[in-house]
Amino acid sequence: MSTSVLSRRRTPIQLVATAVGAVFLLVGVLGFIPGITTGGLGVAGHHSDAYLLGLFQVSVLHNVVHLLFGVAGLALGRSAAGAKIFLAWGGAIYLLLFVYGLVFGGESAANFVPLNVADNGLHLVLGLAMVALGLILGRTTATAGLARAAHR
Repeated sequence: MSTSVLSRRRTPIQLVATAVGAVFLLVGVLGFIPGITTGGLGVAGHHSDAYLLGLFQVSVLHNVVHLLFGVAGLALGRSAAGAKIFLAWGGAIYLLLFVYGLVFGGESAANFVPLNVADNGLHLVLGLAMVALGLILGRTTATAGLARAAHR
């Protein structure tokens, strides 16, 4: 196999980051589709009556955040280092969003995203999973890179 073919092969962390990014893009798009998202889609805040799949409260801002995370996942997933950054730091952001939802969720005027109980649970699971995958797969990628460098 030529070196150019090997350099184009994607590592597990790149594949995971790309897949997570694609899911974020999909969710962001679905948040704008009537029928999949029910109720009145507000721009931001807890006054949005829109629910993705009848469960997750969304708004235009919330959907745009998903779209931006999706683009970031696809872009950063092009390299192993970028994929690790996306998963670890993106997961950390979602864990902070979980804490924010606990403190300011529901009917609070500070709930500008908007967030409900289902969003909070999903943000916790998503944040933990992304951080874990970033750290675990990132370690494996770093170890493989050192092994390749030692064989040169």
